[in-house]
Amino acid sequence: MKDFIVTETKSENAILVGLITPEESEEKVNEYLDELAFLAETAKVNPVHRVMQRLPIANSVTFVGTGKLDEIKEYIESKEESDEDIGLVIFDDELSARQIRNIEKKLNVPILDRTSLILDIFAMRAQTAHAKTQVELAQYQYLLPRLTRMWTHLDRQRGGGYMRGPGETQLETDRRIILDKIAKLKKDLVSIDKQKAVQRKNRGSMVRVALIGYTNVGKSTLMNLLSKSEIFAEDKLFATLDTTVRKVVVGNLPFLMTDTVGFIRKLPTHLVESFKSTLDEVREADILIHVVDISHPGFEEQIEIVEKTLFEIDKQEKPTIIVFNKIDAFAHTPKDDDDLTPETTENISLEELKKTWMSKLKENCIFISAKENENIEELKKLLYNKVKEVHITRFPYNDFLFHYYDEEGKE
Repeated sequence: MKDFIVTETKSENAILVGLITPEESEEKVNEYLDELAFLAETAKVNPVHRVMQRLPIANSVTFVGTGKLDEIKEYIESKEESDEDIGLVIFDDELSARQIRNIEKKLNVPILDRTSLILDIFAMRAQTAHAKTQVELAQYQYLLPRLTRMWTHLDRQRGGGYMRGPGETQLETDRRIILDKIAKLKKDLVSIDKQKAVQRKNRGSMVRVALIGYTNVGKSTLMNLLSKSEIFAEDKLFATLDTTVRKVVVGNLPFLMTDTVGFIRKLPTHLVESFKSTLDEVREADILIHVVDISHPGFEEQIEIVEKTLFEIDKQEKPTIIVFNKIDAFAHTPKDDDDLTPETTENISLEELKKTWMSKLKENCIFISAKENENIEELKKLLYNKVKEVHITRFPYNDFLFHYYDEEGKE
């Protein structure tokens, strides 16, 4: 059995499928499919068509209704033997083994759900042995309850009486192999976690600052800017998987800064569990810098997702600076005078936005552009003061070492 489960497709073209429910509007599902398309492109898949259906809840057998499945099948058949040949259908939700089996049987093309797509991207992005072990564990944990669909051709080959047929035997064999593999990977991760814990302990008592945020908000770009390092950063989801720690000096004050893996909507539970040591960096941080892409139309929901995931990881409240990044890309569309629809963040200017709930954050909030180096000195001044507060608490007799920023924010 291969160490990594790599999804094989006969074509790079894909259909994206989303569900409109009473809880999710059509506009919101379109936004989710935009993100799914970005995920697909990150996985080197070309999303060429999207399908949405309005249902009270997902169909337990085929996710969408049978009529909509027929419509998808017709579209796939219409593109056969052409440059737009469809080789993959991706669903913006986690599918059960039963749903995957039924959909694949109907459409006769490989099926991916949101979770397996994210796992594939993590497998592509993993560089170090640590990240690869974490991803591999998450993959096997995802695969285990879905093993039955791999042996559908043997399911009914049962022997008489109490004899077990070859399908059941093969299934149990594979299940045992995967369980053994999971046990070994967990053991390997325990060993790695101990090494990481020793590394964190050896860093001494320096103040620790962790960059957190939704994926692709510019954490690595900001890290490079502040630490003057060259961490890999690009306009793709999950560009950073491995935790990177750098020593940063602002003024004469040194501290450690950690760049962590980005969060995302419906982040697979298996990944959260297997990336425990990565998230330990967040748990042990003294200060959190929550980076937000303010140019994204759904940035407020992204903030909620990060805060919810963060609470599940570490229930302790810590000093947090919210850094609204990408102000250079922020755009708004003013409403017409006769437009009576509710105002949204897309309709108001950045200056007006700053006067909303963000104004309550006061000195714990700043607006920057890491790409254009805008307001970075102001961020350094804010960060300096936050780190200094923690440092003085830890070393009360060292406060005479600090020199302060003047009113213009210069050293």
